[in-house]
Order: sequence, then structure tokens, then C-alpha cells
Amino acid sequence: MDRRQFLKTSLVGAGMMAGLRVAGDAMAEEKAAEKPLKQGVLKLCSQDGKIPGGSLKEKAENILKFGGCGLEFGGLSVERARQIKQELTGTGVGVAALCVARFSLLHPDAAENAKGLERLKEMLTAAGEAGSTGVIVVPAFNRDPQLEGDEGRKRLLDTLPALGEHAVKCGTRVLLEPLNKGEAHFLNRLADAADICRKINSPGICLMGDFYHMCKEETDDEQAVLAADGLLHHIHLASRIRWLPGQDHLKEPDKPERSFVAGFRGLKKIGYQDYCSLECRVEGDPRVEIPKSFAFLKSEWEKATV
Repeated sequence: MDRRQFLKTSLVGAGMMAGLRVAGDAMAEEKAAEKPLKQGVLKLCSQDGKIPGGSLKEKAENILKFGGCGLEFGGLSVERARQIKQELTGTGVGVAALCVARFSLLHPDAAENAKGLERLKEMLTAAGEAGSTGVIVVPAFNRDPQLEGDEGRKRLLDTLPALGEHAVKCGTRVLLEPLNKGEAHFLNRLADAADICRKINSPGICLMGDFYHMCKEETDDEQAVLAADGLLHHIHLASRIRWLPGQDHLKEPDKPERSFVAGFRGLKKIGYQDYCSLECRVEGDPRVEIPKSFAFLKSEWEKATV
């Protein structure tokens, strides 16, 4: 190889190396951009019925004493939603999701399906008035009459876009909830719900995760959470036996406590900002046991290093 050819080959090689460096830098920047802009937070709350107190004000005071910062409610009228928002204003306690769940979205009877859709719209309106994270929706429980398989999936894909638009107008969301196969066989894993949400592609159609159901259906809590990145806006907390987190040993002393570390690590990685709410049996005095459970969960959060 003469000197001229050597220089030409060297310049081409240098250009290729520079190009690879630029491509590598671009990939690194893209990966950096994928990282959450916000640091994940643990906002503990509970369904309001589990918090002692003769009034909403007392419940708000108690959830703060216990170490939480939010309350989850059931079905609300628009009027009651406005009252709740007003009563909680300035307390430091927010309104998490509305746990309503049952709307017969896959009912084979058109009239029953229409009733379910109308009721869900009413709940979304109430959720917006309360400043709620969203309305929890299970498309169908096993015991419900329902369209199944591709037919049921098509029904959801046809129905959800309009519900998403209504949710956005109200300033809230539909939160699809995957359940274990013993309770529902339509949506069982977070990835199943995420797939539907991504096909709808509406900020009004998102999902939630429940650690009790995840324990039964997911092989890896962290990966399950990562699969729902950008769509996960509520969490239900329960032990393996659906008691308070940290209470498994009371019934099953020979087994380890249900760990929340992997799931919490996933929440940290996606920069999770919404509520994690108790939905479980409380064994013992809630004034004693809920603060203990919250302390256990905070410890699990600390262990979930990223």
C-alpha cells in the first residue's frame, strides 16, 4: 500500500470512528432522556373506611399521624366530591383514586353496557370535582356476564377512547386494574393493561397495580412496573394474604413477609409520583397497626436502591 492509499484508508477509518462516537453519544443521550425527570416518591394513603374517625376531618388528621398523606374513596356523587375537596383543602391530605371498579363494560347486553358506561362517566365527573387521581375500573369480574377473548378486547378498544376524552375533560383518568385469574380472566398482568392503554393512546386511559394481585400473576414486580411506565397512576398495597403489609407473619409465621422492594425499585425507576393506598384487611387496632405497616413500607422503600 503506497502512502497516498494509506492516508486515504486512515481518513476513512477515522471518519467511521468519529461517526461511531457520535452515534454512541446519541444513544447515551437517548438513554439518559429515558430516565425519569422526577425522583420517585412514596405517597402512602388508605381507603377512607380503614382510617378511624367520626368525620372526614378526623380521618385526615389520623392519616397524617399514621404517616400517610391521602385518602381513597368509593363511589361519589358530584355534590359529595365537591364537599370532600372543600373539607380536605389545607389539611395536607389529598384525594387518591376512587375505588368503584364495577361498571359492566363487557356486558353482552347493549342496554346493560350502556348503563355501565353512563355510570362510569358520572364517576369520572365526580373524580374530577374531587381532584382525584382517577376511577379504578375492572372491565369484568369472573362472575359477571361478559364478552370474552377478542370480542371483549374489541369492545374495550371501541369504548375506551370516548371515555378517555371525557376523563381528560374532567381532569382525571380511567384506571384499568388487572386482577388475578381467580377474580377476573380478562386483564391479569400490568403489561396486559398497558398494551390496551397504548393502543388507545389517551392520557385519560391509564392503569393501576395491586401488589396482592401482582403477587399471584407477575413473575417480577420490578419488571411489571417498568412495563407500565408512563401509564401507572395508582397502587394498591396488601400483603401476600391480603392483610396489612407487614402482617403476613400473624397468620403464616413460618413464611417470610411479602416483600415490596422489587416493586418499589420499579416505582423509583419510573419516577412514580402518585399514591400507594392500603386495600386490605387490618388485623388488630388500626391506630396501632396502620402506623406499623406504614413504617414497614417506608423501610421497604429505603431498601429499594436504584
